[in-house]
Amino acid sequence: MAGALEGIQVLDLSRVLAGPYCTMILGDLGAEVIKVESPFQKDDTRAWGPPFTGGESAYYLCTNRNKRGMTLNLKSPRGRDVFKKLVARSDVVIQNFKTGTLEKWGLGYDTLSDINPQIILASITGFGNTGPYRHLPGYDYIIQAMGGLMSITGDRSTPMKVGVAIADVLTGLYTAIAILAALQERNRSGKGQQIDMALFDSQIAALINVASNYLVSGKIPERLGNQHPNIVPYQVFPTRDKEMVVAVGNDKQFARFAALLDMPELAEDERFKTNAGRVKHREMLEQIISEKLQQKSAAEWRPILEKAGIPCGPINDMKSLFEDPQVRARDMLVNMAHPTAETVRMVGSPIKMSRTPVEMRRHPPLYGEHTADILQELGYSGSDVEQMKHNHVI
Repeated sequence: MAGALEGIQVLDLSRVLAGPYCTMILGDLGAEVIKVESPFQKDDTRAWGPPFTGGESAYYLCTNRNKRGMTLNLKSPRGRDVFKKLVARSDVVIQNFKTGTLEKWGLGYDTLSDINPQIILASITGFGNTGPYRHLPGYDYIIQAMGGLMSITGDRSTPMKVGVAIADVLTGLYTAIAILAALQERNRSGKGQQIDMALFDSQIAALINVASNYLVSGKIPERLGNQHPNIVPYQVFPTRDKEMVVAVGNDKQFARFAALLDMPELAEDERFKTNAGRVKHREMLEQIISEKLQQKSAAEWRPILEKAGIPCGPINDMKSLFEDPQVRARDMLVNMAHPTAETVRMVGSPIKMSRTPVEMRRHPPLYGEHTADILQELGYSGSDVEQMKHNHVI
């Protein structure tokens, strides 16, 4: 079955996470993605391990399925000529070089647009192409710190980063959204455009209610660990055997929750009756709830709370997560055939579409795996390909 983006060709010049994550999403949706790497330097993540399987790192595998791979030296005149031929038949170019690098090679947007007026160029950098920080490198850890996230993550004594490179992931998602919007607009205007994406901007946008709280009140938010700044009780609680999350979202839920704790009077107590009161008297209420929840195990509490419509859940590690029947039911664990690793287990796509479902068509490409095929599609002969290898163009 054809994917939603069938017929769209994407040239992926990006490395590491934000760009490759974006292009994997586009590839999952049916786009033809060509991953272009330097013949002198592979995508850094190919070496980021252990673990490895079949010579490929788990990190590289996680964001590069549904792509073909080629090598191309964009610093060489002939390499640039090849790239221009690819641009002429493509829809999107994604790159995350330092600001000004494509221009230095004579491959800036003006040049690409002259070749193909419908081309969409998406550039991902740490801080964007404008502003005083535009030349600074962008690393997720630094962005989490500078973008405010670490100031609200962790307990009161220690700022913490999120356990995954969340600024990269968010930027990949925002970039995919921007590309899809640009493709839709191109259907009306017939013209491509530039997209300037920054990890810093994406991280700030993702502060949502915490940023809004500050902008409205002027009060700098404190780190609350596993607590919620605006809702109580909405956090991790101990049970008799292990911790679990309970998330009571409104006053009606709290009344039902209090009844389940055999303390219905809590919902009539003026201190706890409303969410605003519960936030004000947070510590007192948390102590009461903690003592009650420790009377049963997490496995005992979960069906009781779920039956009453109280959101709750276990804190899964990776093993328990991927053994969860919901993961299997939603195809969030997939197996892909691989030329060197035989089979690779991968996280599935969260996108579920009725007529154009996501398909796992291609394994993450080996380094330069499809270079010759792609060049021959452009009209180059076998001898041309060998000559390019000899001259380090590919």
